Amino acid sequence: MRVVQAVCSAVLLAGAGLAAAETVGAVDTAFKLIGPDHKVVVEVFDDPRVGGVSCYLSRAKTGGIKGAIGLAEDKAESSVACRQVGALQFKEKLPRQEEVFSERASVFFKHVRVVRMVDAKRNALVYLVYSDRLIDGSPKNSVTAVPVPANQPVPLR
Repeated sequence: MRVVQAVCSAVLLAGAGLAAAETVGAVDTAFKLIGPDHKVVVEVFDDPRVGGVSCYLSRAKTGGIKGAIGLAEDKAESSVACRQVGALQFKEKLPRQEEVFSERASVFFKHVRVVRMVDAKRNALVYLVYSDRLIDGSPKNSVTAVPVPANQPVPLR
């Protein structure tokens, strides 16, 4: 079931130009007698338009019976840390702000999203993670930045 879900997510995200995440690891935070334990999962994805930048995302995953069958609503608590992991390569001109990652956090209209913003004045890429919901989004968020070398300005649209 998880393999089919992952493949479907990867196909949908690829079509939308969004990055797909790989799981790096997880730690259990609460034991559940029936179903998987609650955990914090660490995932990584590469910026789809900037080669050499990877973002590490940690977030809560709800376990139990609802978590096992995909009906649980994950908490809106995430953290992001993006780092330069190779030579920066801009695949094309970047918009000033663009969603680069999105993943479902509940069966009904809640997602964890990562948006890349360009700080042209400081020549940096800023990444913001937040959770949204159809009716009321979450103010909980996290931000990180990747400096771009001074001799390599960010190409803007």
